[in-house]
Amino acid sequence: MSTKLRIVFMGTPDFAVATLKTLVENQYHIVGVITAPDKPAGRGRKLQESAVKTYAQSQGLHILQPTNLKSDDFIQELQDLQANLQIVVAFRMLPKVVWQMPELGTFNLHASLLPNYRGAAPINWAIINGETKTGVSTFFIDEKIDTGDMILQQEVAIEPEDNAGSLHDKLMHVGSQLVLETVKRIEAGTVKTVPQDETSAMKDANKLHRDNTKINWNDTIYHIHNKVRGLNPYPGAWCYLENGKETLEIKIYETSMDFATHNLETGTVVSDKKTLKVAVTDGYILIQEIKLPGKRKMDAPSLLNGYQFLTNAKML
Repeated sequence: MSTKLRIVFMGTPDFAVATLKTLVENQYHIVGVITAPDKPAGRGRKLQESAVKTYAQSQGLHILQPTNLKSDDFIQELQDLQANLQIVVAFRMLPKVVWQMPELGTFNLHASLLPNYRGAAPINWAIINGETKTGVSTFFIDEKIDTGDMILQQEVAIEPEDNAGSLHDKLMHVGSQLVLETVKRIEAGTVKTVPQDETSAMKDANKLHRDNTKINWNDTIYHIHNKVRGLNPYPGAWCYLENGKETLEIKIYETSMDFATHNLETGTVVSDKKTLKVAVTDGYILIQEIKLPGKRKMDAPSLLNGYQFLTNAKML
């Protein structure tokens, strides 16, 4: 039997907009949109609204921007919307009082093939770990992070040329269609769920931080290359460049691999007018795109046009 849906949508970044847009275009009744409060950004610290808020405003949707998801005022406002389904895409962890509220439950879209890559950065870690496939999953939220009963999954190939940005866009579009299919099944009363498999060894998608985004030049050529692509465009893989008397903290955004034998020390920089490469254990990492402090991101030939690497230059 079909149920008339009243949906509350929760999300913040661009990744969530594609799903909200798909729901609106398919004439689903969105009674409220919950998104992050506006935040100061840029040099002028001007308040910046979330991508979801910008889109929701363009559609005349009712928007709530709570700072505290447990506050009595917010809980009351949420109850007043009388939603019977909540959909979460790239939002914060919800308190039980919120996710338990609607009669048909609260489901989440996650950018991995659960139970693998639970956590904050599934897109990045799938590439960093050299996976050749990932996907999107919908599941009903429970007390823990990304552990609830699975509804649907869709696989997506990771191509050798993919980086975190291109994979993000693929998963965003596939994910919006998976949410639409999930909503149709909930609406029709045909939704089926299965518990997540907790028996296999699982890979985590821990939050990205300074320590786990630094390049280790003693690593294999594959691991270094995958780390760079898995952190491009955000937050960027980083390391130190020792060039003569100066030590700079730099970011590397794009690389390729050159499997060659050499007797150079790991991390040694080799450059000419057009190419910039770093000696590693099983060849060279060719740097295609790089950012020095205070400079814009640029390709290697542009950098080499105005910056000199000394003969003893090293990546640390």
